[in-house]
Amino acid sequence: MTNSPRLLLIYPATHKLGWVKRFQLPSLSLNQVAAATPPEWQVTIVDEVQEELCYDGQYDLVGITAMTHQALHAYQIADRFRERGIPVVLGGIHPTVMPDEAAAHADAVVIGEAEPVWAELLDDLRGGRLKPFYRSVPTGDRLVIPWARRELLAGRKYLTTQTIQASRGCPYDCAFCTVTPYFGNTFRYRDPEDILAELRTYQGKLTIFLDDNILGDPHKAKPILAGMVGMGLRWGGQANLRFAEDPEMVKLLAASGCIGIFVGLESADGVHANHPKTAGSSSQADLIKRIRDTGVVVEASVIFGFDDHDQGIFERTVRYLEKCAPSLPTLHILTPYPGTALFKQYQQEGRMLHTDWRRYDHGQVVYRPRLMTPEQLYKGWVDARQEAYRWSAIASRVLQSPGKTINLMYNILRRGGIYGRDCSDSGYYDPAASDLPSEAAVASAEDGLKIHSPKVSSL
Repeated sequence: MTNSPRLLLIYPATHKLGWVKRFQLPSLSLNQVAAATPPEWQVTIVDEVQEELCYDGQYDLVGITAMTHQALHAYQIADRFRERGIPVVLGGIHPTVMPDEAAAHADAVVIGEAEPVWAELLDDLRGGRLKPFYRSVPTGDRLVIPWARRELLAGRKYLTTQTIQASRGCPYDCAFCTVTPYFGNTFRYRDPEDILAELRTYQGKLTIFLDDNILGDPHKAKPILAGMVGMGLRWGGQANLRFAEDPEMVKLLAASGCIGIFVGLESADGVHANHPKTAGSSSQADLIKRIRDTGVVVEASVIFGFDDHDQGIFERTVRYLEKCAPSLPTLHILTPYPGTALFKQYQQEGRMLHTDWRRYDHGQVVYRPRLMTPEQLYKGWVDARQEAYRWSAIASRVLQSPGKTINLMYNILRRGGIYGRDCSDSGYYDPAASDLPSEAAVASAEDGLKIHSPKVSSL
């Protein structure tokens, strides 16, 4: 290894995006790893969404991040570099929750956040003592991370390279969510002055906070928002709806330059409609209106497929969204990700159809719902999305919002993606039904749905 070792960091792409890639954001996780890398290393970031990955380069280490839907392709990439004798490190949410699976394709696996262990890993590599696993465990309520190295993204055609993270972690620990298993069960915030100092280095206006809940702790979030007033930034982020219970917080959000906020409603009715992060003294419709009236675009997400959802949930949800009138509704199929309590429950109940991780993308059914079939869940999701983006539904939402032009543009873009999607496929894959004779498939279903998942080693 030379005095200037070379590090390649890779963001795997699962499919071609065409012109839509211009609306994508760079991987902040890889940018943070680059920032945590000692200065003697030469760092290259390759985002397969934006460019072709060349396997012929000379590198001393390759690092690959992977969410669940990217995992199988990440393993393919890792295997090719290891065939050339180049050591590979895998990290991200999927290797964190499935470390033994990832270890079959890597020389080392980072479990949890990379920044706390990255310098040790690189030192071990150079000393010839690389360990198979490096684990970091979140502690305390303070987040200390380096500023992202945005100069490594120069010339890339992203929506913006001004992405930032002010906090990590979540105390709600939803059964279907990976945030708490990965980032811990408390809101950990960076020092407000550190965040504001980084924001002051930005040259453009558009900025995206990639926190899972930027407003999760109002006491810690308010100094950040107050410091952003007057900066001239236009930013978007994600939060739970409960912050809008505080009218002053909503006013501060708008004054800080927020142009859009993503909130999770989770369900139109039932158990998940009354989750602590979404329920409060005010109705969801009132809270959405309170935000929307300041001119901030509200994107509200709902999920189909919870155990108390029957076939009527699709119609009830569309009507509920008409009542709440968010600027943009987003509708997902429930995906029980590995590492979550929901995945463990459905596995124990024999309800997981497979572990073809490529299909774990919120747009395909990977388990057996309790009160409907996989086909009914998928078809109901397709129909509900199209119903929510009929021209009359779009017009109704836009007319209730300030900034009608920008709201109309967002809705038209979203409608294009929904109506342009090929929904001719069944939207689910059942190995038991497709690989076995019909009688055997029926017997398997009657025997508690004991379906054997395809092995990852089949790559």
